[in-house]
Amino acid sequence: MARHITQMSIDEADHYTQEERARIVASYLPHEREARAKGIPQLGSGRVFPIEEAAISVDPFDIPPHWAEIGGLDFGWDHPFAAVKLAWDRDADVVHVTQVYRVRNETAIVHAAALRPWGADLSWSWPHDGLQHDKGSGEQLAEQYRKQGLRLLPDKATHEAGGFGLEAGVMELLERMQTGRFKVFSHLGDWWQEFRLYHRKDGLIVKERDDLMSATRIALMMLRFASPRKPREWGASDTRWVV
Repeated sequence: MARHITQMSIDEADHYTQEERARIVASYLPHEREARAKGIPQLGSGRVFPIEEAAISVDPFDIPPHWAEIGGLDFGWDHPFAAVKLAWDRDADVVHVTQVYRVRNETAIVHAAALRPWGADLSWSWPHDGLQHDKGSGEQLAEQYRKQGLRLLPDKATHEAGGFGLEAGVMELLERMQTGRFKVFSHLGDWWQEFRLYHRKDGLIVKERDDLMSATRIALMMLRFASPRKPREWGASDTRWVV
């Protein structure tokens, strides 16, 4: 028998007024509010990021040109290929997720074409499985994306202290969320969907439907290589940047 779970928040219940919604949410116990108001299921032994969405969500805004940026990739085929773009306010040490991409069953040509408009000079962090070789062509996976015009960093993503452990990366993300140093644009629905369902079972992170979470972690691991957008040549007749 086919089954389907529809996730719905109280904000989508149009038969309630805004005041009624607020009153209903206020009636829940504090630790229940986000799960019950946003339709987030109880998952395994707990969510990986037990953070209220309001604490990390921000409305989209234009990124100042002096902020450093970096992209993160999570390779995939049957499970989706995913990418994120981070913008780093280095003065306040706050990282923002500003763009996301998630598509399955497509080639490097298709993915790169979608990601090149994010910035010709954007550096990309990538995971260790990018060192694997394609069974058909024998070409390294990371090299396929370089040939399609993405500026992949020379080496796979590692933590500044070395290694690329999952738990270390997750803890860095969680610490930033808890200290107000990690924000996500509110309109990035695919990212928020994964965030809500990212969970542990028997203490271990469940590696399912986590593609954008992985791309975010991979980008953050190499944040030290983020850089501001490079100035272009000035136009002859005006002060707009031209590519």
